[in-house]
Amino acid sequence: MATPGAKRGLLLLNLGTPDAPETGPVRRYLREFLSDPRVLDIHPVGRWLLLNLIILPVRPAKSAEAYRKVWTQAGSPLLVFSRELTAAVSERLAGEYEVALGMRYGSPSIPDAVAALRARGVSDFTVLPLYPQEAASSSASSLARTYEVMTEGWDVPNVRAVPAFHSHPGFLDAFTAVARPVIAEARADHVLFSFHGVPERHVKKSDPSGTHCLASSSCCDALTEANRHCYRAQCFATARGLAERLGLGPQGQGWTVSFQSRLGRTPWVKPYTDVVLPELAQRGVKRLAVMCPAFVADCLETLEEVGIRAREQFVEAGGESLTLVPSLNAHPAWVDAVVRLVRESDAAPTAAAGPWAGATAEPTRAR
Repeated sequence: MATPGAKRGLLLLNLGTPDAPETGPVRRYLREFLSDPRVLDIHPVGRWLLLNLIILPVRPAKSAEAYRKVWTQAGSPLLVFSRELTAAVSERLAGEYEVALGMRYGSPSIPDAVAALRARGVSDFTVLPLYPQEAASSSASSLARTYEVMTEGWDVPNVRAVPAFHSHPGFLDAFTAVARPVIAEARADHVLFSFHGVPERHVKKSDPSGTHCLASSSCCDALTEANRHCYRAQCFATARGLAERLGLGPQGQGWTVSFQSRLGRTPWVKPYTDVVLPELAQRGVKRLAVMCPAFVADCLETLEEVGIRAREQFVEAGGESLTLVPSLNAHPAWVDAVVRLVRESDAAPTAAAGPWAGATAEPTRAR
């Protein structure tokens, strides 16, 4: 709970974006991003060699070309939408919280955001990582950097983190409100929930038993004590909650889950989006709608990877159309959900326990 008498601040966290869609800024961004040991969790020497001898000489130019396809006059879509959300939430929480946006990589940085809040007199911090599902390479890395920054001063402020909200009704209801009219207008005959992928080893590290995650085809069919921190299991929980709200019917018939954006040769969580797309076309799916519920703001991975490349792949495979469902961005229902997440979290005795444990989309049950 909040410290009595302290001025409260809300720090919204997202991953980040290059400053410009050019090779130099993209190289700087990728260097910072891929130097993170929670992203490339390999031996430091191997990470340096992979980054400097293989990735950075080639990838920045290719990524810059992709960024140019989605860049707007106002800048990076991720940053534009994140700022719009920050402004809307700040307006709603005026008088309760000072609100700032921090990016794990790039600008505005987490240190700058924390400094801005402290300059406004904030000594009690609520931190909301804008990642619905928890993962070492996103929420954990962002929180670790935030805690590091918070402890750099002589006096350490009170800090609470809002838990992952993959099954929170407000998040699911907001995405449903965005998706329903888009799916109807597209006359979609199937919905694909495409989540950002992570290496399989990341998922296995989240399994305290060492025997559950990825041990069977049904390991993510329900959230249990064994997989409660598993990114893949949380993605499937999100998909089930959205499919139920949208009335999509059974999994495999009306909807499918896949994972995009894999990098390198090591196994990533499956099934892969670029493998599932032609399979759906071959099954007779003609009008496909794609939702990306690992992202709360449209970005390179939604607008270019799905909205352009995946659409081309699906049509070439025999489909008629692929419609990208917009992300939450600054939709009023998402602003409402963020305000609810913050207030519920700060009202809970211990935010780490999950203040909405009784309000999830599905019960946690033993298997």
